[in-house]
Amino acid sequence: MSMRISVVIPAYNAGRYIGRAIDSVLAQTRPPDEIIVVDDGSTDDTAAVVRGYGDKVRFIRQENAGASVARNTGIEAATGDWIAFLDADDEWLAEHLRLHAGLLERNGHLAWTAGNFYRCECRRRRRHEDISPERMANIRGILDGREYFDSFFRAHASFAAGCTDTIVVRRDALIEAGLFPVGALRINDMDMWFRIAYRRGPIGFVAEPTAIYHLDVPQSTTKIHSQAEIICDFTDRHLELSARHGLLDAFRPCAAKMVGWWIHCCIVERRGREVRALLKRYGHLYSRHYRTTMLIKSFFPRTGLWCDGLKRRLPGRPATPPADNTPGCSG
Repeated sequence: MSMRISVVIPAYNAGRYIGRAIDSVLAQTRPPDEIIVVDDGSTDDTAAVVRGYGDKVRFIRQENAGASVARNTGIEAATGDWIAFLDADDEWLAEHLRLHAGLLERNGHLAWTAGNFYRCECRRRRRHEDISPERMANIRGILDGREYFDSFFRAHASFAAGCTDTIVVRRDALIEAGLFPVGALRINDMDMWFRIAYRRGPIGFVAEPTAIYHLDVPQSTTKIHSQAEIICDFTDRHLELSARHGLLDAFRPCAAKMVGWWIHCCIVERRGREVRALLKRYGHLYSRHYRTTMLIKSFFPRTGLWCDGLKRRLPGRPATPPADNTPGCSG
């Protein structure tokens, strides 16, 4: 299979980071066929930095309209039949495109891949794989020697859905699903992936980390937009969409995982009232034990978090924190 891969990088006031992202793409052992940077109305030196790469990068500037519109602009302008995404404040490791393209070439029926990556708290000089050893062992058991999951739903529920930086997808699959949602404050990438999953079946999985997701980025969407209404709107919409496509049972574990992550975040931030509202609205997704435990934690969050930390330190308990996978890590 002859693949032509266009890399799409949306950027907004990313002058401090964009060079690192572009350099990581140019350093790929399997070079991309096209690099497109869409400047979403930046007011810093983003444009000057990108233009400094000359004809190595195709530069598009638009009025500020958000990351979804910037990605859509890049997809529509791309000449490749495959799209690889990278956020302006993240980076790829040198083997990223080679590993993902190789998997797709070996499995010609696939329309997309995802994979493992590193989460970097660079100011603390801490970097760890997104997928813990325990979860990776479970993933390998599910795959049973294959390089792909039967569905994105299974990958997501198994903590193997990667992040936007690790997605390589057919351009026509993006267009068929309606591109990225315009106006969404957060989880717009995950919204896109689920809408592809309703139409396309299996998804490839690269176990080796091939990207670095930087956590120490001020003003990121995961820090700015934390209202519970965001996850509620997303969950309600996709419960309806999955039912319409006959995939409600497949989506329900994913919904439980995402709402559960949000509940945990609310407990950490001492937002007990929001926890109780989420449990009332989505309690049907969980066991009675979980509902009761989270309800108690909503009233006594400090004690609950202390108990969680103690359990993780006990011999034989996994070291992975309960909220190490966000719903759409790039927003």
